[in-house]
Amino acid sequence: MFIDSANIVLRAGDGGNGAVSFHREKYVAAGGPDGGDGGRGGDIILRTDSNLSTLMDYKYRRKYAAGNGENGGKKKCFGKDGQSLVLRVPEGTVVKDRATGLVICDLSGENREFVIARGGRGGWGNSHFATPTRQTPRFAHSGRAGETRDVTLELKLLADVGLVGFPNVGKSTLLSVVSAARPKIANYHFTTLVPNLGIVSVDDTSFVMADIPGLIEGAADGAGLGIDFLRHVERCRLLIHIVDVSGSEGRDPVEDFERINSELFLYSEELAARPQIVAANKCDLASDDGNLRRLTEHCASYGYPVFPMSAAMADGTKELMNRTAEELSKLPPIKVFQPEYVAPEEDVSDDLSISVEDGVYVVSSKRMMDSIAMVDPDDYESLAYMQKVLRDMGVFDRLEAMGIREGDTVSINNFEFEYVK
Repeated sequence: MFIDSANIVLRAGDGGNGAVSFHREKYVAAGGPDGGDGGRGGDIILRTDSNLSTLMDYKYRRKYAAGNGENGGKKKCFGKDGQSLVLRVPEGTVVKDRATGLVICDLSGENREFVIARGGRGGWGNSHFATPTRQTPRFAHSGRAGETRDVTLELKLLADVGLVGFPNVGKSTLLSVVSAARPKIANYHFTTLVPNLGIVSVDDTSFVMADIPGLIEGAADGAGLGIDFLRHVERCRLLIHIVDVSGSEGRDPVEDFERINSELFLYSEELAARPQIVAANKCDLASDDGNLRRLTEHCASYGYPVFPMSAAMADGTKELMNRTAEELSKLPPIKVFQPEYVAPEEDVSDDLSISVEDGVYVVSSKRMMDSIAMVDPDDYESLAYMQKVLRDMGVFDRLEAMGIREGDTVSINNFEFEYVK
């Protein structure tokens, strides 16, 4: 099954907690703190795999998590880092932030690997907090949480040339004639249900051609299959617009040409502005050259060359491919989407919040909790450290600005104490 889009939630590993431990050894009295640091949480890494051509692996499983870091141990033993998780994706996968739709990275070209979610830092053990005046710290830092990302994976094929046109105009037939690709070919609409790629060789050069399911009017708004597969020609350097000039289905080739270009424009103005070569197909079935002449005159106003051909008879296809190779030699390389998403910075100033509930001042702050979560409230040195953290973060200043009085109750992380200046 060809799957070219998937929504997944990624969670990097949390850092391990620092340890609270003291050196214990025979004949060594009052050993100092020797708590080790927690291990770092594992990252989530996206890596391209040339053997993959679909995002099928991510259709039935949406959540992925890396390993957490281990907690620190005694004797200054550091916790083991969490195991990173490597997710393999096909080349040409574009990663977008699901909430904003902005591009985070494009895994194509030289970009073969990207760390999409970073693991949390491990917490410090109590050996870091020993000072000449604080010789028995009975607290440590907890590990930081790993990053969580809700992303959309979109596969955009890496092709030099894209074939566009209405259904049943001969796109698959042309691909089968000029390359070794063998797409399904039949005389009915939407024979092609998934994109097909073929390598076309012209003299000493070669290029990749993509055949996508036919477009219909309203494709940019979701009609037919076009909206699902137009993304696969976004990278193409050149478009070959195939038009049926035989009128075999009662359509007018000039109107078909305009309708398809209109859908390209509605989908993406940049895509509509891509260089085009018009292939006037099924000339062998045309009763006269009236349609071909009108189409040629119409396309001349856009500066697009028109190549008469019969893909089924392989007539005129060589000239078309020669001109295609010539045009590609003048065009820039395959498009690589530049990152647009900027991760929001942690807002430290607004992280602190204080509310009054039933006369109790409730203080909350994720950043503060990372520092005091493992403080022992029954230990004097731990309380002194907690007071320093609260003072440095401006908690006392905020409390006094809110009108706190001596003897009022303050609650931090379910630990309550009376406020004393």
